Amino acid sequence: MPQPSLMLAAYNKSTSSIPLVPVVKGDFENTGTIDANDLAWLKLSGFEANTGAVGFIKAEDNTIARIYVGVGEDISNPWWLAVVAPKLPEGVYSLENIEQDVEEQLSLGWALAQYQFDRYKSDPDKKVRCLMLSEGIDPKTVLAKAEAAFFVRDLVNTPAEDMGPSELQDCAEALAEEHGATVSTIVGDDLLDENFPMIHAVGRAASVKNAPRLINITWGREGAPKLCLVGKGVCFDSGGLDLKPPAGMLLMKKDMGGAAHVLGLAKLIMTLGLGVDLQVLIPAVENAVSGDSFRPGDVFATRKGISVEIGNTDAEGRLVLCDALALASENKPDLLIDFATLTGAARVALGPDLPATYTNNDQMWTALEKGGVDNNDPLWRMPLWAGYDQDLKSDIADMNNISEGPFAGSITAALYLQRFVDADIPWVHFDVFAWNPKPRAGRPKGGAAQGIFATYDAIIAQLGLDQ
Repeated sequence: MPQPSLMLAAYNKSTSSIPLVPVVKGDFENTGTIDANDLAWLKLSGFEANTGAVGFIKAEDNTIARIYVGVGEDISNPWWLAVVAPKLPEGVYSLENIEQDVEEQLSLGWALAQYQFDRYKSDPDKKVRCLMLSEGIDPKTVLAKAEAAFFVRDLVNTPAEDMGPSELQDCAEALAEEHGATVSTIVGDDLLDENFPMIHAVGRAASVKNAPRLINITWGREGAPKLCLVGKGVCFDSGGLDLKPPAGMLLMKKDMGGAAHVLGLAKLIMTLGLGVDLQVLIPAVENAVSGDSFRPGDVFATRKGISVEIGNTDAEGRLVLCDALALASENKPDLLIDFATLTGAARVALGPDLPATYTNNDQMWTALEKGGVDNNDPLWRMPLWAGYDQDLKSDIADMNNISEGPFAGSITAALYLQRFVDADIPWVHFDVFAWNPKPRAGRPKGGAAQGIFATYDAIIAQLGLDQ
């Protein structure tokens, strides 16, 4: 698959490009800014400036002189150019009459629209359309965002046969090597020796190749603000002994979407050289079925010392996360963020597009909300409603991994995780879907990066960093 570096380029006056001229629906005939011959041709061809409409103007030598592009009714909509990009032939293009801040958003959509997951295709489409940015715009940040999103999408889209715990470790190690980070991994029974009993319990039924593990990446400057990212890395979730029905397993290759998100966010942070002392923790497991599967009714210790009764083996994500969050808390980060494809309840409440967002810090939510608006990366805050915490009680252990009733499943999952985070640590939990169920402009069907651009900006604001 072509990479974003081929899709976006810095301004170069010696490179010829095909101009893309945006046209707003409804008033383009009256603006007086379109050449009369061009306008006549556009009207003759039925061009109405609907979002994604294209009107080609040929030069005398039959090459494309310029292309009029319909933006619909709102030129600031960040996705109209993403609708156009796949319709164009290979070539180098440039935007006309666009403000710089809008152009940066549009250029990201341009790149995201050309993403393809073609690893298993014998004859992939290799067409590349390159957008040359206007003079004064540095493509570095846009490229870094596009590359991070592509990375997340690739990880989520890869089937579990090729993206089990060992392969996820390989990807983490490759990312660390690329950016001069340090990575260590605790695998199999060594998890018990190092006091990660929950990660071990959930993953112990898998094959030796897919043995459970905790991946730990560190990067950055000692003495800088401490940032810890934790990602759920359940590389396939059968449900365990509380087995999912066949339909429920079809998308379970994406249950490591939380791990994919923190790796993508870490890639963005490291590429742009953000001034943090970064730690990334990924508990990577397969929730498999075998004679060694953990069982409903079992009770396990956790790294934090809280005993947990297993009410359902299909609520395994919070189990592996709780050990990782306990370790993160021991290191006293200035900001702790976790991503997880945790509950179906979040999707019932908010659908596939809105990540359920929980935080114990109002200032951080303010930064996240602004980052979401600025980056067209929507989030929705959910309550850490203390009244539901009692629903996690157990008769024989300190707590259960599920609530007693069917209500507020995403909230009770977040409350479970909160017990493993020290109260004085600013913490954010994202319950993401990590998947687009249907294709949209710039967002093809399949793996999706959700919330990482908003989070990147919020990290800068919360930790008082220079961008």
